[in-house]
Amino acid sequence: MTSYDQTPPPFSEDSLDPSDWNTFRKRLHAMVDTAVDKMEHTREGRVWTPPPEDMKDAFSLSETGLPPESVDSIMRELLPYGVGNTHPRFFGWVHGAGTPSNLVADIITAAINANTGGRNHGAIEVERQLIEWCKRLFSFPQDASGLIVSGTSMATIIALKAARDAHLDFHSRAEGMGTHRLVGYTSSEAHACIARAFDLLGLGTAALRKIPVTPAHQIDVSALQEAITADRAAGFEPFLVAGTCGSVNAGTVDDLAALAEMSEAEDLWFHVDGAFGALGILSDRLRPHLNGLERADSIAFDFHKWLHVNYDAGCILIRSGQTHLKTFSDRPDYLKSADRGLAAGGTWPVELGPELSRGFRALKVWAQIAEHGEAKLGRLITQNCDQAAYLGELVRTTPELELLLPVSMQICCFRYLREDLSDTELDELNAEIVVQLQLQGIAAPSTTKINGRVAIRVNITNHRTRRSDLDLLVREILRIAREVLSSD
Repeated sequence: MTSYDQTPPPFSEDSLDPSDWNTFRKRLHAMVDTAVDKMEHTREGRVWTPPPEDMKDAFSLSETGLPPESVDSIMRELLPYGVGNTHPRFFGWVHGAGTPSNLVADIITAAINANTGGRNHGAIEVERQLIEWCKRLFSFPQDASGLIVSGTSMATIIALKAARDAHLDFHSRAEGMGTHRLVGYTSSEAHACIARAFDLLGLGTAALRKIPVTPAHQIDVSALQEAITADRAAGFEPFLVAGTCGSVNAGTVDDLAALAEMSEAEDLWFHVDGAFGALGILSDRLRPHLNGLERADSIAFDFHKWLHVNYDAGCILIRSGQTHLKTFSDRPDYLKSADRGLAAGGTWPVELGPELSRGFRALKVWAQIAEHGEAKLGRLITQNCDQAAYLGELVRTTPELELLLPVSMQICCFRYLREDLSDTELDELNAEIVVQLQLQGIAAPSTTKINGRVAIRVNITNHRTRRSDLDLLVREILRIAREVLSSD
């Protein structure tokens, strides 16, 4: 065995490691206790608290370092001022609630500090196994591929680049699009990340055709067919249909089976934006409504929404692994693979997406599924849908409230109604109700517009939410509305 000289060098060298590991252990244990205390009591108190004006001063940086106890004290000051999504009455946006168990995975991830862009190490294998689980979940073929990414926005960029490059036989990677006039299609209620991907990929947002929706808030398949036919006649090149599995406003799902049929007939890439809705496949209640999802050429979705993985963690799945690889693979010399050693390991994630520097997101996702299991995670999705239906019934039976859309998944849109108020006055009143709910720390819904009217939008994607939270929400909406009206 080789012996190395451990004689201290005659010069000074520094490190960022603790000078006293026992002291550091105590420091870390204290912070873990603080974090767990926060999680244990997350149901209590205000949903959202605006950060104080002087907080920015506490986080201003200087040239010299601070003592560890000072740094920890400042960081603890952040705990009351999150966005509120861990609280059971955070209803505004589709944010997951996180789990205490994910804290354990995050500690391991930080300790490893792996760059998962490539090379031969354990973190890469965890990600590969997670992708295998996703392929099985969505009934994708064995030669499909995928990547864990920051979220559906990044996943959409990867999917649409694959769709574009495949349509142009991959010449676009070196030559650009030239004179090709590519166009794609999605619904008027699709998420903005699809248009953003068109912008970032040089297609231009005008090349994304927004197809109107039916009264059920699904893409109008007949109007889509007409648009494709008209574009071909005008010299454009249709290459993509993007279906929505969980719309932003209503939580609706396009007729994915019909879109799959049309895409196949028209030789178009069929992409599904399933940011939160795709994982509804775990729910006995939602699974029957997702027929056609398994026929997609690509699916973009998030784990940090309805799977409650701590931020951030999304996924892109692509049916053709060969197409996925040809879209991104181009290793420079310093990243060349080898048969043995650290440069071994087959296809690297950098060959499947734009990032070489990537955090180890896969472990917390794996840990969530491994600890809680598919069945329980699916039941919690169903539970949220049942709660949204319960809220819809509360609204329907409350004379002062009006349900603006049928509850199809986990979103309920409604408004406070009084016959002697104009539409403009009702819009202003409902917007003010939402602001007051937030400012008073009671709940955090958001607003949207349904058929031109301001709606109180309640999204339920929180495993901590109870029906009693919804009872309280309705009571407080009625109270605030009466107080606002009496003050005018």
